[in-house]
Amino acid sequence: MADTAMDDDRLPTLLSALPPTSNYFSLEFFPPKTASGFSNLQARLVRMTAALRPLFVTVTWGAGGSTATKSLELAEVCQRQLGVPTVLHLTCTNMSRTAVDDALEGAKEVGIRNILALRGDPPREEYKDTDESGSGGSGTDSNVDFTWAVDLVRYIRRKYGDYFSIGVAGYPEGHADESNPEAGKQNVEHDLPYLEEKVAAGADFIMTQLTYDIDAYRAYEKRLRGYVGKDGSKMFEKIPIIPGLMPIQSYQIIKRITKLSHAKIPEDISKRIEAVKSDDEAVKKVGVDVLAEIVEQIKDSPQPQGVPRGFHFYTLNLEKSVAFILERTGLIPTISEPSPGESSDSDAIADDEKLSVYASSRLAGQPPGEPRFSRRRASSMNAQPHNRVITDHPSVAPALRNTLAPSSQDSRPLLAQHEASGRAAGVPAGDPTRKHSLLISEGQGSLGREATWDDFPNGRWGPSHSPAFGEIDGYGPSLKVGPVTARKLWGRPKSAEEVTDLFRRVVLGELEAVPWSDDIDPDSAGTGGGALRAETKVIQSNLLDLIEKKGYWTLASQPAVDGARSEDATFGWGPPGEGFVFQKAFVEFFCPKSEWETHLRPSLIAHGDEKVGWMKTDAQGAFESSDQITHESGRRTSTPAAKRTPGSHSVSAVTWGVFRGKEIISPTIIESESFKAWGEEAYSIWSEWRRCFPRGSDEEKLLGSLRHDSVLVNVVGQNYIGGHQGLGAELWNILLGEERSG
Repeated sequence: MADTAMDDDRLPTLLSALPPTSNYFSLEFFPPKTASGFSNLQARLVRMTAALRPLFVTVTWGAGGSTATKSLELAEVCQRQLGVPTVLHLTCTNMSRTAVDDALEGAKEVGIRNILALRGDPPREEYKDTDESGSGGSGTDSNVDFTWAVDLVRYIRRKYGDYFSIGVAGYPEGHADESNPEAGKQNVEHDLPYLEEKVAAGADFIMTQLTYDIDAYRAYEKRLRGYVGKDGSKMFEKIPIIPGLMPIQSYQIIKRITKLSHAKIPEDISKRIEAVKSDDEAVKKVGVDVLAEIVEQIKDSPQPQGVPRGFHFYTLNLEKSVAFILERTGLIPTISEPSPGESSDSDAIADDEKLSVYASSRLAGQPPGEPRFSRRRASSMNAQPHNRVITDHPSVAPALRNTLAPSSQDSRPLLAQHEASGRAAGVPAGDPTRKHSLLISEGQGSLGREATWDDFPNGRWGPSHSPAFGEIDGYGPSLKVGPVTARKLWGRPKSAEEVTDLFRRVVLGELEAVPWSDDIDPDSAGTGGGALRAETKVIQSNLLDLIEKKGYWTLASQPAVDGARSEDATFGWGPPGEGFVFQKAFVEFFCPKSEWETHLRPSLIAHGDEKVGWMKTDAQGAFESSDQITHESGRRTSTPAAKRTPGSHSVSAVTWGVFRGKEIISPTIIESESFKAWGEEAYSIWSEWRRCFPRGSDEEKLLGSLRHDSVLVNVVGQNYIGGHQGLGAELWNILLGEERSG
């Protein structure tokens, strides 16, 4: 491959090469949390770029540079290995100037020519040169140079000239954070002078925040096109404005992402989603319909002459929904591709009754029925050969095989189509055609089902080897609110007892969230309590006992459930009336290291892994689990395999469902790798909370101390028989010391 650093794939150049009336699209990805997730994302990227052909891709950047290394690594994979023009997101607040320089140099080194310049989170106290009283704090040079995104745009232009194409963010429904209008009252008119400033500083394109409100988007685009700047020019008249669109992956995701981004869900769309909210598969199907409709409506909107129309999709590292949307809306560009005879994967990606493969042409003088094998490969990038059986006795008689004309369809049985002679065994199968790659991305056939196995993300409770693990909304681990709102929500704690009270108030419904909560609402922060989930109310008294009597700060939990119907108002999920759901009780919490070492750990070990499974980590990443203890002691469970519930070898399915005509579905699992990854994030949130206070303050020192002196523990009760009212309550009795070890 040619050195991409020498190629001009800046966005303005790419767009100038497109027909003026054409449409294009781009895809966003984020660096996965785990090594296995990163590996699986690479395979997914190969498939998606081959099948869908985006004009470019974007790679996200963690707040404060938290994903700097992983973001650059993923961007290099996209830019250099896949040869897809890549836009690297870059935030500037809460980062040192050196870190910004390193990021830009790293991007240049791997051939990246496009930067999406973003502000990032509001500046934290740790990054200010002074505290709130105007003294103290060692700080950095970051927030002196970079307070707003325009500062980053100016810096890049000053230092790199036109080497990079620069994009900036736009907000069709207005932007709101602590430095902008009050949440819920944001408006586009307030934002326009700031957007004007960013474009005047050198921005080449505008990429908008996600939107589901077509009326709001059309009004936003119309306002920008007609906007007259301070110098009397219409600076937005011809600039590319690329709408951001997020496929609806689940009910939980759409509710949370719109809450965090302040994006409105129009009433008609909301009703369609609410009608199927308990069935993830139905939600995704409605989501495809909704996004396809929005795309078509944007296509029909006025567009400046000579400016191609673009669409940017926030994929959350998933492929199925976006593939369906792109195909339905005709956004996938047409290209010439190899004839079907050059691919041997067609039979592997379609159901048996849909198979349509071509017989290979035969060389002159070749033995009858012996297929021709070519060692020529169109590409080594997308090799996904299927397995073949080496045999000396073909399943189909040679006489029959000779009747197949070179251009006819291969009607041999599936087994025969996967046979190979000894001489052909070392020759790799051909690449799948683009059509076949698209079918895989859409989840069609056996390879498609295998490729989209993680199509229903469940945040950090999903499998750690999924590229989407840990990200149910794309925001990643953070306080989800800025320092001002954090102090408004959680006050200025100066003792462990005050922190304990925060957790107690959440369980009582008096406080909306703690810093580790997924569902913080920035709009209502500090204005009232939060609504407990119905199933949490079932174990409310148990959680309060753990907090008040034991000093355990609970983060996540669920009660045991034994065969509740899928339409059950409290525990049900999945297609109503189609199955039954089960749960093991579990709870996750912080507790003091001293409590863990002197009491809790010995108690859990004494009860044995037939009653409880557990994992523990701390700020230093010191991991330990019941599986390790069992392995080291050489103990073996006496429970017959047929009687055991899902979960073994550091992987425990704590929620599963049995539905008519489907395989068992396990949406919530707890495993060692995901727990380790979450542990790192959980302790980073301690650090973020600490940075909301001046360096050296009582609050900052307390939170730093609590972070250092706590352990994070996850405990699963293995018995779910009878649910919470039966043997499923065993977990709570063990943790509260109300059951003797057996």
